[in-house]
Parts: sequence; C-alpha cells; structure tokens
Amino acid sequence: MSMPAAADLPRHQMLIEGKWVDANGGEWFPTDNPFLGKPWAMIARGDNADVDRAIAAAAAAFRGPWRKMSASERGAILRRFGDLVAQNADRLGEIETRDNGKLITEMRGQLRYIPQWFYYFGGLADKIEGRVIPIDKPGVFNFTREEPIGVVAAITPWNSPLMLATWKLAPALAAGNTIVWKPSEFSSASALAFGELFEQAGFPPGVVNIVTGFGSEIGEALVTDPRVAKVAFTGGDATGEQVYGLAARGIKPVTLELGGKSANIVFDDADIPNAIRGVVSGIFAATGQTCIAGSRLLVQRSIHDQVVDGLLALARTAQMGDPLSDATQIGPVTTPGQYRKVLDYIDIARGEGASCVIGGAAATRPECGSGWFVEPTIFTDVKQSMRIAQEEVFGPVLAVIPFEDEEEAIGIANDTQFGLAAGVWTQSIRRALTASERLEAGTVWVNTYRAVSYMSPFGGYKRSGVGRENGMSAIRGYLQEKSVWIDLNGEAPNPFVMR
Repeated sequence: MSMPAAADLPRHQMLIEGKWVDANGGEWFPTDNPFLGKPWAMIARGDNADVDRAIAAAAAAFRGPWRKMSASERGAILRRFGDLVAQNADRLGEIETRDNGKLITEMRGQLRYIPQWFYYFGGLADKIEGRVIPIDKPGVFNFTREEPIGVVAAITPWNSPLMLATWKLAPALAAGNTIVWKPSEFSSASALAFGELFEQAGFPPGVVNIVTGFGSEIGEALVTDPRVAKVAFTGGDATGEQVYGLAARGIKPVTLELGGKSANIVFDDADIPNAIRGVVSGIFAATGQTCIAGSRLLVQRSIHDQVVDGLLALARTAQMGDPLSDATQIGPVTTPGQYRKVLDYIDIARGEGASCVIGGAAATRPECGSGWFVEPTIFTDVKQSMRIAQEEVFGPVLAVIPFEDEEEAIGIANDTQFGLAAGVWTQSIRRALTASERLEAGTVWVNTYRAVSYMSPFGGYKRSGVGRENGMSAIRGYLQEKSVWIDLNGEAPNPFVMR
C-alpha cells in the first residue's frame, strides 16, 4: 500500500492563548490510522519554546480574566462546553477511532457521556466552600478558604484520549485553575478538535492551551517549569515514576493514574454465563488497551474448565476488523510499538511454560487489512511468578490462574505491584463485601466490570497511582486550603509568646 505524501495530509496546529499556531520550530509529525497502518494527518511538533508560550498564557489567564470571574460564571461556561461536546459527540468519536483504532461504538458512547463531567463539575464550581472553625483561642475569628492551585499540566494517554483528559480538565477548571494540556503524540487529533470548542463555549484565551509533540522532547520542560503548580498524568507506571520525580523537584502536587494488572475473580457460586461475559469485557473490550483491563482471570479450580471452555466459545465469535464499523468487536492495537510489545509478551509467556489455548499470534484475517491486529489470546497453566501475571501487557491477552479457596484468591490478587481495579463474581453478599474490603485496589466491581462515572472516585493503590479522579474527591485535588485568622480583641498580646 502506497504511503500518502505528508504534504497531502491535513495539518493540525496547537492551541495557545486562544490562537491556532504552528510549532515554534515549524516541524510536523504524522499520526497513524491503526486500521490502515499508515498516516492520516500531520500534527504540530512542539518544542520547549511552545511549552513556555503555553505556560505563560495559562499563568496570565489565571491571574486575569479566569480568576476574576465568579465561580457561577465559570460553571456556566463549563456547562456550555458540555453542550457543545454533546452536539459534536459523533464527529469527535469518529476522529478518535481514526486516530487510535478504538471501536466507533465505544467512542460514540464515551463522547456522548463526557458532557456529564462538565455538567457535574460545572455545577460544583460555585459550591466550593470554606468553613468557620470554632477555634479555641478567645477573641479570634478563624475560617478557611478553598482556592485554586494555579496552572495545571495535564498529560494524557492514547487509549481513551478525550475521556481521560476530561477527568482532569473538568474538575481543574471548575476549581478555578488554568490548563496546559499535552496529549499523547499518538492521539492528538481529537484533542485539537476538542480544543475548537473552548472558544465557542466562552473560555477566555489562555485558560486551556494544547501543546502537541513528543513527551521525550517537551515533557520535562512542562513538568518542571516553576509556573506549573500541579501535574495530572495518566499513563504507564514507568513514565509516571519519571513524572513524579520531576514534579518532586518543585515540590508540586500530582495526580497519577498509572498501570494495572487487575484480577477478575470468579468463584464457584457465580452466575457463570454472566461471569464469562464480564471476563471478556474486562480483557478483549478496547483490545485490552485499558489500564483497568482484567488481564488476570482467577477462577476457582472446581469450575476452571467450564469457565475456560465458555471463554473460548465466546472469544471465537469475536468480530475483528474496521473499528469504524458498528459490527466490529475487536479493533487494532493503536501503535506499532505496542503491537510488537504485545506479541513479545505472548512469546515470553510461551517461553515461561504457559499454554496458549486460543490466539497467540498477529491477526491475519482479511477483514483486518493492513492494521496492527492481535488475535484474542488466552493462556492457561499460568503461575503467579510469570511475567504475564505480573507485568502490564496492555493488549488482548488473558492469563488464567486457578485457585482453591477465597483466601488463596485474595492472596494471588494482591500479589502484584499494581492495585488499580479488581472484579469479583459471586452470588454471596458476604463474599462480595469481605472480598471488596480485602482487595488492594482502588476500584472493585462485583458482578460487573469496566463501569465508571463522573460521580465515583477513580484511582489506584500501590504503583497504580496517587490521588483520585472523578467525584468530589477529584475537585479537592485541584484546590488548596488557606486558614485565615482575624483578631477581634483590638489589643496585641505579648509579642514574645505564641498566641
């Protein structure tokens, strides 16, 4: 297949101070369509000078029009933005599918749901309140103020670009902060299309800035700039560790939503057909490219073969192909690097003695075209010590591990450096409650999987992250508390003694 010339591809500029601008160096880079396996657009390749411009614009907007607006005015703008996203949801969803290969059915659903974040946090904007403290010092009035932090650097991944950006933008803006947003170099097109709506909604110039480019080239400048007051990052744990270290240089607060190796636990009293559908949802939906992927299936030994047989039967029916088709159920892997990584992990699993019972190779079906597809893959005979049971694959690869009883299941589930999510399949309310308490994970689903909401906090234990997104917990992460003391006596006490 011939490659299109770069000059023939549409070009997407960056958004800085309310203006669409080329990169400072005048350079561009291609973004690929994973189904076609070739570039479909060109993105401005930012450098540190672009980062500097964007941070300066965000800092000026924070000191100026955005900070001077009332909280109710800011909330109204957020709600208008939600309306605009709703009106453009299908168009934005199609751009995301072309750019990262996720199913159009899922992208449409996400984009139609995203407005709820802007409605919810827009409604919270003027409900941020301090408190009066009945202080133990006579003649003193003490109260607190909740204030925005300042400029927030939002760094987002390629797997659900606008959804995961929204988890940062909506609470940060509602709290009164301004944003410099660096989307993944693999999925910047939808972020820039999203950016077109900010001016229409009434955001003052500089409140939201979008700088595109490679993290290795501009990430450090963005995270370490002293004008950036907070960093919010979603991505792999290795990169998150680097971001955390860079932010620590400036003693900056961070929100980190990182990797996962989530356990989907099926007990022998589960509704087996429902559990099988839930396990498939946890690993083959989104082609396994999700931080909450239930990539470890822990199944009670007495039903092991029954569950595996059911999984095989369902996996064999999965429709692969063009993610823009409503009939497709499994799309391509987003990047060639990730495609090779998934195939490498399959080879590693075989080398360590796991048994591949389905898949285990690149997909060569005619309907997969020239894209980066991997067959839905299931391994049995997996030991907890194997790399496939400990490391995040981020692809459609499931490791099946049997267990004898609840104690062993909880032990295996918690025996990992990650702690983002877990699933429990049981009809026992006692087991549902005790397992959800004992599992070391920020989210535990019982008899369901992959459910999220703007109302419910999301985040990880251990190396899966720091802080929480969504719900009231999220907006608190973008505020800082100030204590104010006012003397009512009118007479200064002994200046040499702490009052």
